[in-house]
Amino acid sequence: MGEVEESRQEARPAAPQAAEPELGLRERKKRETRRRISDIATGLFMMRGFDNVTVADVARHADVSVNTVFNYFKTKEDLFFDRQGEVTDQAARALRERGPGETAVAVFRREFLDGLDRNSYQTGFHEGAEHWARTVRASPALTARAREIGLEAQAVVAEQLAEETGADPDDVTPRVAAAMIFAAHWELIDDIQRRKLAGQSLAEMRDAVYANAHRVFDLLEQGLGDYAARPQAGAPAGPSNEK
Repeated sequence: MGEVEESRQEARPAAPQAAEPELGLRERKKRETRRRISDIATGLFMMRGFDNVTVADVARHADVSVNTVFNYFKTKEDLFFDRQGEVTDQAARALRERGPGETAVAVFRREFLDGLDRNSYQTGFHEGAEHWARTVRASPALTARAREIGLEAQAVVAEQLAEETGADPDDVTPRVAAAMIFAAHWELIDDIQRRKLAGQSLAEMRDAVYANAHRVFDLLEQGLGDYAARPQAGAPAGPSNEK
């Protein structure tokens, strides 16, 4: 069982603990049980493949009943994406708490670059990220759930943008803005995962990852404008308006 839990820890570092009210003994035990079940489940999924592990397997390794597993997790996918709420909560909180004059794009740029600096699991820029990415990519169910989680966070941000800007219900601007921000975010993460899967170390990819992040957020902040404009006849071929 230790090997299973070690596999989990190698793939994803512990999330930073936010300050919160002290929990009672009962709540602490429930949280510990939930975390233990999820750690064991994720370790099994990464060792054997998500589709090759049943909820009964998880329950047996965690020494709990199947009903207990479902008391803590609604679906098998939730056992793997046990921090899914953090994605939405962090995005919403960052937008809500941004400084005076800070734009939506600026705050997500800052959050993403800070995540790179901290080797956050939410950017995929950490040791062992390739194990996590490989497990998700090998399972259509996990791939679909990852997409759903992203869309849920995107919808929350779109609602916040609409409320803050006083947008009319028929105004698509907040939804389009949120979609562009999250598309950029997930493509940057996908690039990091591809590099890790190809065998690059964090040191080898660091310069390219940071450069890509700045370039992408520059595009969002400044607008696509003449990006990818077709060159005039006779003009030398090359990158178009690279920021």
